[in-house]
Amino acid sequence: MNEPQEKPLRYQEEGNVHLDFHGATNTTIDFIVERYGVDVLHEIFAKVGKDVYADLRRHMMDGDANEMVRHWRYFFDRESADYDIAVGEEEIVLTVRHCTAYHHVAKIAPAVSAHFCDQTIKVNEAIAEGSPYRIDTEITGPGACRQVIRRRA
Repeated sequence: MNEPQEKPLRYQEEGNVHLDFHGATNTTIDFIVERYGVDVLHEIFAKVGKDVYADLRRHMMDGDANEMVRHWRYFFDRESADYDIAVGEEEIVLTVRHCTAYHHVAKIAPAVSAHFCDQTIKVNEAIAEGSPYRIDTEITGPGACRQVIRRRA
C-alpha cells in the first residue's frame, strides 16, 4: 500500500532566480522609502502578506500553522540557511542564525537596506492578522532573527 503523498506547497519556485530576487527587492525597498516613505513600504508588505501569500494566510485563518512551518523549511533549506525550527505546544520558534538572502544582498549590493528585514516582519504580521495566531519577529543581528508563532490569548 502506498503512503499518502503530502500536498505540494503553494509557493515552491525552483531555480536560481530566488536569491537574485532578494537583491532586486533590496533596491526596490530603498526606492520606495526614498520616494514614498516607510509607511507606504509597510502597506505594500501587508498587501504581500495578505494577497500574495493568501494560501498561507488561509491556513493560518483556519488554525493551521503547519503550512507556515513547511514554507519556512522549504525556503531556508533551498537557500542553505543556518536555522532551526522548534515546534512546541505553546509556540513555534524559527531561529535564523544566517539568513542567506540577507548575506547574498550584502555581497551584491552597495548596502543592505535598513528596511530589508521589514519585509519579514510586516509580511508575517499580515499573514497572521485576523487568525488565531500572531507571528512576532525579532531581529537578533545582521542576517539573523527569531520568528515566533503563538496562539493569540
